[in-house]
Amino acid sequence: MASTHEILGRDEVDDLESILAVTNTDVDEIEHLVQSNGDAIFTWDYDRSRPALGKLYERAKKSQWNAQTDLPWDTDVDQEHVVLANALANNATFGSELDTKGTPFENWGDDEWLAFGVQSQNWTLSQFLHGEQGALICTAKVVETVPWIDAKYYAATQVMDEARHVEVFAKYLDEKLSGHYPINAHLRLLLDDIIEDPRWDMTYLGMQIMVEGLALAAFGFIQQMTTEPLLKQLLRYVMSDEARHVAFGVISLQEYYNELSGPEIRERQEFAFEAAVRMRDRFLQQEVWDRFDVDVKEVVKLVMQAPDRQVFQTMLFSKIVPNCKKLGLLDAGDGWLRQRFTELGVIQFEDWTDTGEEYATLDEVSKDREAASA
Repeated sequence: MASTHEILGRDEVDDLESILAVTNTDVDEIEHLVQSNGDAIFTWDYDRSRPALGKLYERAKKSQWNAQTDLPWDTDVDQEHVVLANALANNATFGSELDTKGTPFENWGDDEWLAFGVQSQNWTLSQFLHGEQGALICTAKVVETVPWIDAKYYAATQVMDEARHVEVFAKYLDEKLSGHYPINAHLRLLLDDIIEDPRWDMTYLGMQIMVEGLALAAFGFIQQMTTEPLLKQLLRYVMSDEARHVAFGVISLQEYYNELSGPEIRERQEFAFEAAVRMRDRFLQQEVWDRFDVDVKEVVKLVMQAPDRQVFQTMLFSKIVPNCKKLGLLDAGDGWLRQRFTELGVIQFEDWTDTGEEYATLDEVSKDREAASA
């Protein structure tokens, strides 16, 4: 059994100093090289023996959409107006929920909080963009490494989905927002680990279950909160794809994990925990605070106390926890992962519907087409 230090590189999960010490030192790099290990597997068995994956594949073919023509790109986006409108719609006042006396925020007024809101949006969409490219690379790897023909068929549709997601987030950032951020160091480390691992099921677990599961929850949260119609529609369509992607992982790994030994399952539990913590750590937005020339450690500690931040951080795991339960990872062995998720304060989501069951209900692309043809 690995220790917390061996898994995370620190003894305490909430050691803020260690979390903030992980930074991106290559902010100007254009190419990032990762050694991709793993065998490319041909299968001469073309029997369509996995009906659940076949059903998913058929839905994926029918629910493809065009990033250039299926979204209202002519929508005018005034970013400052959007930040203010979102705050008004969600009954939020910048900094009002924080006791800022004696802190770097003490002299912040509406202008400073508005500027932060703009930069926060730039940062958030930038990390989504980088994560989608990670998914593009990982899914291409799944096509190579998974041994089942049904999985190769479906994964090929996801490669197209991920290319479209990179396209739409890059276009939105370039044409509607006001700046890009480099990839967060915690996210980059996680993506590197997923790509470097030679085992095809670890690519599934890291990307389909953990990264995509968190993204699905985050997109849903932001889609509900935003008042900007283009972003709202963009996220609806991206979520349609993401739900299938997570379901792909649940359906595939549920079968495979039934064949693994106790020690092999424990290794997957530890990786799921590591991925969960790294993804939580990346949402501290330390790169944004750096731009405002404030004490990052002090302001992060303060912001983490805000009720809306705590709700957001917790809701990010609303898809991950039930999916891990469906895969048998929560309670395998001595319930090690259940205990870790309990400590993270997210175990309450365990009985929410897993994505393998709900993906069809999230297919907004099909709903819009049916409505248009009615």
